[in-house]
Amino acid sequence: MSRFVLRKQNFYDQADALRAVFDERFAEPRSTRGDRFAWDWWHVPDQYTLLRTPAWEYFPEELYADFHERLALWGRAQLGCWDLSPPWLSVYIDGCEQQLHADVPHGPWAFVLTLNPKGRRAFQGGETLIAKPELLDYWSGFDGAEDRERGSFVATIPPRFNQLTVFDPRFPHGVTRVSGTRDPREGRLAIHGWFTEPRPFIEGPLTDLEVEQGLAAALESLPSMLAELGVFHGLLSMRLEVEADGQVRAARTLANTLVGLDAPGVEESGATRRIVARLKRARFAASSEPSGITLPLLFR
Repeated sequence: MSRFVLRKQNFYDQADALRAVFDERFAEPRSTRGDRFAWDWWHVPDQYTLLRTPAWEYFPEELYADFHERLALWGRAQLGCWDLSPPWLSVYIDGCEQQLHADVPHGPWAFVLTLNPKGRRAFQGGETLIAKPELLDYWSGFDGAEDRERGSFVATIPPRFNQLTVFDPRFPHGVTRVSGTRDPREGRLAIHGWFTEPRPFIEGPLTDLEVEQGLAAALESLPSMLAELGVFHGLLSMRLEVEADGQVRAARTLANTLVGLDAPGVEESGATRRIVARLKRARFAASSEPSGITLPLLFR
């Protein structure tokens, strides 16, 4: 499951400030101040039950802009995705949950930044569930030799304060039912959305045109070469370290959600290896100093 789920603890250095905005607005339950009335009770029977509000409207403009920029820059460097979908801020109290679903059209990666209180939780549940590849391709590995329970079928990610969880939204996923509190300040709080707009992210003097020209020659015959291995779906994000003379010093995989639709498992041993080999042979224009390129390759 590891290549389909990325986690980073203590992601945002102003997570406490985000949390403080939420706590301050709910500090006095008898208050009728207008900003307490921002929440939508989203209930779709047998699917979604939670409180939600647009995150970009909820937080002070300067604080939200800083958070958005920090997360977007991380996505550009690590995934090759330039922006975020407009994210939601959601609260889960007693009875709230999300049943399994998939978010295929929204973006190639989903994200969740958890902001519920630090320390021991007042609620039970609230874990992110993500179906494992073994469940989605169950019969190919079936041997009937042992019993299976929930951990065999889904990955369970506890909601920890200031934890960024990034995952492949094609996999069925959800949030386990929360119980134990009706106080929003004690519930599961999270900012969530999708990374969008995959395209190369360049650090250094190389221009967009120079990168495009250098990649064109290296990747020209790649589609026909990969077609020999099968049909693929997903996003492969590579990092190229380019010397000042234009030669590629290193090419490595940052994130890989490639799935072989007609030959599961071949993407790691076949397609990824061929792509890395091609990218290492790429040649770019000479420049004053080295450059780094995060290159997302989208298969669909």
